[in-house]
Amino acid sequence: MDTKELVQEIDQLSLDKKIFIMEKILKSIRREEVSSSMRKAAEELRSDYLNDPELTAFTALDSEDFYEAK
Repeated sequence: MDTKELVQEIDQLSLDKKIFIMEKILKSIRREEVSSSMRKAAEELRSDYLNDPELTAFTALDSEDFYEAK
């Protein structure tokens, strides 16, 4: 189904169903935007996370056994 056919189908729906579709579309767009901005931020900071001593200090503990305090 192409865009024109999709729009024609939506035009035939009730107002409630049109609103429902719009809500779903907007939520989908928001998820994509958040995912994209998070991915971009992670890529921009990757070098810092790998090389900045203040951010990597606790990696020295990676080989230590972890015991939960009770």
